[in-house]
Amino acid sequence: MDGAVDGRYFLIILGMAAVTYLPRVVPLALLANRPLPPILQAWLSLLPPALMAALVAQAVLVRGGAPDVSLANPFLVPAVVSMAVAWRTRSLGLTVLAGMAAAAVWHRVLGS
Repeated sequence: MDGAVDGRYFLIILGMAAVTYLPRVVPLALLANRPLPPILQAWLSLLPPALMAALVAQAVLVRGGAPDVSLANPFLVPAVVSMAVAWRTRSLGLTVLAGMAAAAVWHRVLGS
């Protein structure tokens, strides 16, 4: 490899680091030691569960690029069991154990 190629890779990595780092540090620097309005605090508190739900829904309900809500979907029943246990107990440990157990049983039922 010549030096020009190496220099371009370095600039690309540097640019990627900047666009990854700056959106995180700029709001922290601007908002440090400033109280946020209660409505903004309430809105921001909803982001983590909403983002997690979107990620999980995509992973559970989409197979092969198409929606799959059939019982042949190996992720659907364990996800429903996990949601029920999480809602009822609010325990991360029990939720994970119930989801793993449901996945194991459902795997045996489906034979896949």
